[in-house]
Amino acid sequence: MNAVTIVIGSICILMIAYRLYGTFMVAKVMKLNDAKPTPAHELNDGKDYVPTNKWVSFGHHFAAIAAAGPLVGPILAAQFGYLPGLLWLLIGAVLGGAVHDVVVLFASMRKKGKSLSEVAKDELGPVAGFCTGLAMLFIITITMAGLSMVVLHALENNPWGTFAVGITIPIAMGVGIVYKKTGNLKFTSTVGFILLMVGVFMGPQIQGTVLGDWLTLDTKALAVILPIYAFFAAALPVWLLLAPRDYLSSFMKIGVFIALIIGVFIINPSIEFPAFTKFIDGGGPILAGPVWPFISITIACGAISGFHAFVGSGTTPKMLDKWSDIKVVGFGGMLVECLVAIMALIAATALHPADYFAINSTPEVFKTLGMDVVNLPELSREIGLNLEGRTGGAVTLAVGMTYIFTGIPWFAKLSAYFFQFVVMFEAVFILTAIDAGTRVARYLIQDFFGEFYKPLKKTDWVPGSIIASALACFMWGYLLYSGDIGSIWALFGVSNQMMASIGLIIGATVILKMADKRRYMLTCLVPLAYLFVTVNYAGYWMVKNVYLNPDNPGYNMLNAVLSVIMLILGVIIMVAAVKKWAEMWNSPRRQLEAKSA
Repeated sequence: MNAVTIVIGSICILMIAYRLYGTFMVAKVMKLNDAKPTPAHELNDGKDYVPTNKWVSFGHHFAAIAAAGPLVGPILAAQFGYLPGLLWLLIGAVLGGAVHDVVVLFASMRKKGKSLSEVAKDELGPVAGFCTGLAMLFIITITMAGLSMVVLHALENNPWGTFAVGITIPIAMGVGIVYKKTGNLKFTSTVGFILLMVGVFMGPQIQGTVLGDWLTLDTKALAVILPIYAFFAAALPVWLLLAPRDYLSSFMKIGVFIALIIGVFIINPSIEFPAFTKFIDGGGPILAGPVWPFISITIACGAISGFHAFVGSGTTPKMLDKWSDIKVVGFGGMLVECLVAIMALIAATALHPADYFAINSTPEVFKTLGMDVVNLPELSREIGLNLEGRTGGAVTLAVGMTYIFTGIPWFAKLSAYFFQFVVMFEAVFILTAIDAGTRVARYLIQDFFGEFYKPLKKTDWVPGSIIASALACFMWGYLLYSGDIGSIWALFGVSNQMMASIGLIIGATVILKMADKRRYMLTCLVPLAYLFVTVNYAGYWMVKNVYLNPDNPGYNMLNAVLSVIMLILGVIIMVAAVKKWAEMWNSPRRQLEAKSA
């Protein structure tokens, strides 16, 4: 198998899905009508609710949802071979992820841009709403701290990366101000992108200078700086920092992967991995569990991800200028992220399997696999870094992309540069999700605690915005600084996909209420049935075989308790939904239509 075949086939499948299934979802199932004003117009406050050009909205949405998941998940799942990950990405994204993203976005916009917990309370009742809100707060806190940890280690004692990432902040604010005053998107985009590239390529020049010394930061300093930045990203008007920064970052994200696609077409690397490895039944050095259910837990973003529900019911529904923009932003954004994940999978599987496992396993574990490295010693020498035992997926992506780029004769001597550039690129990729995620956490806190103190529910109430933003940053910032998140990071995969199940549950409820044909509900029920069973079995497997197994290195009673709590919350929401569906199914059709109007 060669990489070009996979890329061409995947692009064709995704384009056909967007043209046919995406159009069916927005035209037939959701019946989008641009004659109706969106929440951005109805509640325009110049701060959170702001009508935004659809391509800026796309840039923000894509930058926010495409964090570490589509980069790291496929790389870790390559343990099972290239085929399980590829199939799950394509099938999961088209039938699951893209549907999930558009129905969550649609459901939130129908409720004036409310968070998913508020939508759940309106559609399923107060118990389901409370459980959804609790689950969302739990998951978003873990997600923000976990993603920040990845950035922490990417920027630790790395002045080039810190400068390149930091310079995007004033550039984005300048773009936001100029665009708001002139309305000239092409000019501001062009200038912003040029300045962004200048900042990236100036990075190596500051090393060894006074500025470079100032930006050589340890993890503790970065653990304080990141939540402070996130506070301003969450509290400032969306047009000033969040939207323009994410929009500009999306150029870099998409641009790098377009370059990777071009590189693949030029050198056409062969896929060194087999379709299936011997670890599909479990016992692998990276993931202990079998290919099912763990292929669908490990690869979340890129196929289907509950984190998208935070963005789709947080910042994005307050920005869309027209209802029809849901197709481009929601459905299209998910499919582009799927392609990013497929390219990450190619970057990993283009490496020799022994080199891949040497990077992603501890040296002690790798010795037990009976493999001999092939290209890794030469890659380590060219990059100037010992690559063995650098687990977690991020280094594997950097090595894989470097391996492909330097296969082009012009770039053959630039291994070290490409490696550092990709590491920095990953940090930018993740930071855009951190700032958007923190803003979403602010909305969740205002909704959740607004039940006890009503003024908090007002997103335009400045003291409430500041208090909620500070609380959100403190919650995940404390975990980041203390490092406690390491003990529960393994929960993210299961809890994230449980959140996706909740999004599909709410989407199915909305469709049943307002669609012309009740069978359209199957667009959500089919992926929901698979995902709900998968998540619960994966949670059960982890609790039984890892968290409550004293002989397993992952033995952890806290993880077991938290896993059980998450699974119980999911079951409560599902039971409430089934009861609601039965009630709605037996109601006269005209009553449902009146309620949904």
